[in-house]
Amino acid sequence: MSRSGRITRTLLVAAMVMPAVACTSESSSDGGERAASCAYRVIYQDRTYRDVANVEFRAGEKLGPATVPPCDDTGGQNEGEQAGETTTAYKVDGISPEVAVAVGDAPGDVIFVAAHLGDKLPPEIRKLIDGS
Repeated sequence: MSRSGRITRTLLVAAMVMPAVACTSESSSDGGERAASCAYRVIYQDRTYRDVANVEFRAGEKLGPATVPPCDDTGGQNEGEQAGETTTAYKVDGISPEVAVAVGDAPGDVIFVAAHLGDKLPPEIRKLIDGS
C-alpha cells in the first residue's frame, strides 16, 4: 500500500473512532457505572416531575408557572446560584395535575412530565403508554 493510501486509511479510521469516543459518558467512581447527565425535571406546585417518552396525551387548560431547575451534572454548583428557567404548566386531559402535567410555551408545543413513585410510573401514566 502506498504512503498516501495508509494516511487516507488512518484518517478514515480516526474519523470513525472520534464520534464513538465523544459519545460515551465518563465512568463514575461507584463501581464503573456510567455517569448520567441531567434528567429533564420540572417543579410545579412543590412537586417534581420528570419527562416521559411515548405518551399519547392532549394538553388542556393553562395551570400556571413551573420551573425547570438548572442542571448540575458536574456537582460544583450550589442550588441557590441559578434560579432555573420558568415555563408554563398545562393540565393533561384526563389526568390529575398531581400525577402529570404538560410544560412548554404553548399548549401545542409541550413536553409530558409525570411524578414518579420511586422508580415506577403512576398507573394512570402506564395506561397512557400501554394504550389501555
